[in-house]
Amino acid sequence: MVSLEFIAKLARPNTTKILLVVMDGLGGIPGGPKGLTGLDEAKTPNFDAIAPRATLGAIELVSPGITPGSGPGHLGLFGYDPIKYMIGRGVLSAAGLGLEMQAGDIAARINFCTVDQGGVVTDRRAGRIPTEAAVKLCEKLNAGIRIPGVTVTVKAEREHRAAVLFRGAGLDHGITDTDPQQEGKKPLDPEHANDTPAGRKTHGIVCDFIMQAGKILASEKPANMLLLRGFDAPPTLPEFREVFKLKAGAIAVYPMYRGLASLVGMDVIPVTGERVADEITALEGAWSTHDFVYLHVKKTDSYGEDGNRDAKIHVIEEVDGLLPRILALKPDCLLVTGDHSTPSVLKGHSWHPSPVLLLSPTGRPDGRARFTELNCDRGGLGRIHATDLMPLAMAHAMRLDKFGA
Repeated sequence: MVSLEFIAKLARPNTTKILLVVMDGLGGIPGGPKGLTGLDEAKTPNFDAIAPRATLGAIELVSPGITPGSGPGHLGLFGYDPIKYMIGRGVLSAAGLGLEMQAGDIAARINFCTVDQGGVVTDRRAGRIPTEAAVKLCEKLNAGIRIPGVTVTVKAEREHRAAVLFRGAGLDHGITDTDPQQEGKKPLDPEHANDTPAGRKTHGIVCDFIMQAGKILASEKPANMLLLRGFDAPPTLPEFREVFKLKAGAIAVYPMYRGLASLVGMDVIPVTGERVADEITALEGAWSTHDFVYLHVKKTDSYGEDGNRDAKIHVIEEVDGLLPRILALKPDCLLVTGDHSTPSVLKGHSWHPSPVLLLSPTGRPDGRARFTELNCDRGGLGRIHATDLMPLAMAHAMRLDKFGA
């Protein structure tokens, strides 16, 4: 692993183009009646056609055994050490929703959830309520919550997800999550990590917010409560374009991923529609004006978290069907991977390395027949750290100078 400062000294402009396709939660483990992963079982004739002339590998997003969230996973893929540059999920959601954060602001991610009469969480995602329903819930919270000395803004993200922004003097982001991360437990009590006036003040504000929100949502069905996680303040990050000398663009339907891309300095490219095909259309429109494009596919992760193996396979096949449009753009370096693994059998993120495919005229094909986890484990790239991916892409795009004499 090398530093961004080191890469910035070697990076040089060129006319070549890099495309990073992130199929969220792509990796899996054997399961189903055939004992196969989703990538194994999916019918992927287009990936099968390019796999033998590509180089395959497996990516450790953080470190062996560590299960990454989407934020750390993406930061690693973008070349940022996710442990050095930690960003709370709340900031990512707020940025993606266009909530401009100021110094001193605190943001957190919201999951609307379902609790029973005893306050026990029975569904962490409230049945993945439609975004329109979440918008109405946020409107009720904005209209009803009042905390002296603090401005509270709640905004819907997608489905059951939303973000809350706290603005006031003397706030501290060191507040712990209330999401127990599993059903059958009550929401956790928030705690403040710092026993300071700011920490105690912020803890009181968050507790007040939760109490008022619980009363407002009590009669709603199925989203009658909320969970909070990822409290943080706005970060300071090295600019992606300055480090890699790339005019970079990001294409994502979900706001959080647009937010992360904007925080590192990528252009957020508008998408008309919500299908993967609509994202490819946006890619085609932006290809001539960008050196690097990151394209995010969400549903591989969503269906994995739901344990819906067949639906996850369908999304993999959907992307495979659109691969000819991607290849028609003739990227000088094409990368296809995930920001973490989400095995359907586990119904959540996991620590398993993410499969990666690298296709470039300057690559060393390893002749693997298919793009699957097993072939990636045996591929020519080997097992690499996520932060090594961007330097590899830059090298294959002839955008890195030689190091030393």
